[in-house]
Amino acid sequence: MNVHISYKVPKTPDLDKLINQQVEKLGRYLQVFRPELVHLKGVVEENPVSEGAAVSLNLRLPSGQMAAQEISATATAAIKEAFGAVTEQLKKHKQLLRNEHKWLRRRGPETARVETVPFEQTVAAVKPEIISAGDIAGYVDVNLPRLKRFILREIDYRENEGQILPRQVAADDVVNEVIAEALSDHQDRPERMKLEPWLYRLAKRAIERFSAPDREERPIAGEGAIANPAAESPEELAAQHELIRLVEMTLRDAGRNEREAFILYTIEGFTVEEIADIANCGVENVRASIRRAREYLQRALPVKDPLKEKLVEYSRTV
Repeated sequence: MNVHISYKVPKTPDLDKLINQQVEKLGRYLQVFRPELVHLKGVVEENPVSEGAAVSLNLRLPSGQMAAQEISATATAAIKEAFGAVTEQLKKHKQLLRNEHKWLRRRGPETARVETVPFEQTVAAVKPEIISAGDIAGYVDVNLPRLKRFILREIDYRENEGQILPRQVAADDVVNEVIAEALSDHQDRPERMKLEPWLYRLAKRAIERFSAPDREERPIAGEGAIANPAAESPEELAAQHELIRLVEMTLRDAGRNEREAFILYTIEGFTVEEIADIANCGVENVRASIRRAREYLQRALPVKDPLKEKLVEYSRTV
């Protein structure tokens, strides 16, 4: 994607980092388009009418153009609102492209179906690649600690809730099961861009399978590194174990879906769409779960801590 952002306000590292983060998020919805044919232009300036800032964005694609202009009390808020507006337009535009070849066209006095080519089959589209065994092996080589950390958290949560016995499920066994299932010829693999959420979903299913034999013999007590602009990576903030563990313990009483969505979004750094893939539910359900978890955390964990405040503030971007 070709990106050009002009600043007519003092350019700060925080603003620049926020812009880069928003561009990266937007880029996840643009992977179907050839990068050299996508152009994003933007202007960050002072509000010409009153105090505050104004942000204008123009996204030009091979198949159309989106634009947004947002005004807010701060440049940070205006940037988020403008990118949010363009993203919503892009989602609708992609939906139209997917359905366009099915439209009924009027031809004279009769209505006939005009067979056109779906956008995904045109030269302007990038053909998504299906995950290969090499992709899985490469991901595991680099991200095994991250995947194992997620599995350990899920096991710990279920042990504390009384859903499984202590040491009933071993993290290494789950990792091996995930890799074996992912590499199995019987497994339908998704597109490459969905590799990580898919592996996390396989991990959840593996934990459920390992814990299933004893589930009916035992009462269930309670069934129902943050991706932050100030951090270099989710792993860095996740290393602050004490507060992260306190947050996780606090959210155990907020509900399973709420805890899972909040942790995946603020600590693991997944997008709302990716979390929906992992949890196999709707995007709006994920947003609602994160919102409820944030509200619960603010009430139940009054401790003042910069990391807690960053977690809460970042969750608002959902």
